[in-house]
Amino acid sequence: MKFSLSREVLLKPLQLVVGVVERRQTLPILSNVLLTLEGSRLSITGTDLEVEIVGNTDVDSAEEGGEVTVSARKLLDICRSLPDGAKVNFSSSDGKAQVVSGRSRFTLATLPANEFPSVDNGESNVEFTVDAATIKTLISATSFAMAQQDVRYYLNGMLWEVSANKLRAVATDGHRMALCDAECVIDIADPTKAILPRKGVIELSRLLDDEGAVSVAMGSNHIRVNGPDYCFTSKLVDGAYPDYDRVLPKGGDKLVLGDRAELKQAFGRTAILSNEKYRGVRIMLSNGAIKMVANNPEQEEAEEEVGVDYVGEELEIGFNVSYLLDVLNVLKGDGVRLTLSDSSSSALVEDAADSSAVYVVMPMRL
Repeated sequence: MKFSLSREVLLKPLQLVVGVVERRQTLPILSNVLLTLEGSRLSITGTDLEVEIVGNTDVDSAEEGGEVTVSARKLLDICRSLPDGAKVNFSSSDGKAQVVSGRSRFTLATLPANEFPSVDNGESNVEFTVDAATIKTLISATSFAMAQQDVRYYLNGMLWEVSANKLRAVATDGHRMALCDAECVIDIADPTKAILPRKGVIELSRLLDDEGAVSVAMGSNHIRVNGPDYCFTSKLVDGAYPDYDRVLPKGGDKLVLGDRAELKQAFGRTAILSNEKYRGVRIMLSNGAIKMVANNPEQEEAEEEVGVDYVGEELEIGFNVSYLLDVLNVLKGDGVRLTLSDSSSSALVEDAADSSAVYVVMPMRL
């Protein structure tokens, strides 16, 4: 194959796909990207067998089509090191690829394109079009609550629930839960659920723009998102997600309204002297005020008091302060609403003016 294009035009799809390519691979070909040239359309594909990303662009001149695989990191480093506006000439033959730009010449080893694996798409059950910003908002509002390396593998991902004209994202690690809804045009009779793996969620969030629409196709074992210049495919986690509706606290009678920024700063300061391992903070709720106290094994103590809109009986309850700060960081509004019932029940945290996202934080024994 043989083509030429500018450095910036090649760099964009390369940067889209390189995140999915692992540095240390059991299969050498998985550290490569697949370059495919059909007409003047260049596709660059990266995969780790779970997630696949294809970036597309148009070349300036295409002399000979074909496909070849080269090292993802090396090709990216070469492109990054070239000066702005440089023209890149790429050609491949006899197991080698040549990248020529000005007086620079690089010869890279290649592996056969027919050995490059592809993620099996399968058939789609649900297809719909949605604004990219909508999905990006759902992910940013909930992804922090995903588990990282839990033995309950289905928690190391995010639940997407598609129903008539509604897309819902849910994430939980067993100690806290995030749920966010978005309205979009979806013509579907029965709700469909899918668990996206953690890596897929992170890579998809990186790909999505703040403008434009994407088409989403969900099958029984895969999800595919098509954007203007990329195609993202991920295998789904095979497992049953917990019944999150049972986790949502019902009937909380203690309603607290406070200033989000003020509470966030107070919790942040209190956290400095909390136990580094357990991050526990004791909260004392009384009429018109919320008091936070943190202790650590060195007998140090932090105490903060913030004025809030609350009238009712006093309550003392403990929380992991990191979980509360995570929620306050993703909320966008000025006001925050806390709903509590007693010292052993979970707290419900929401934006005071927007109920599209709700957060559940379990209490701690202190």
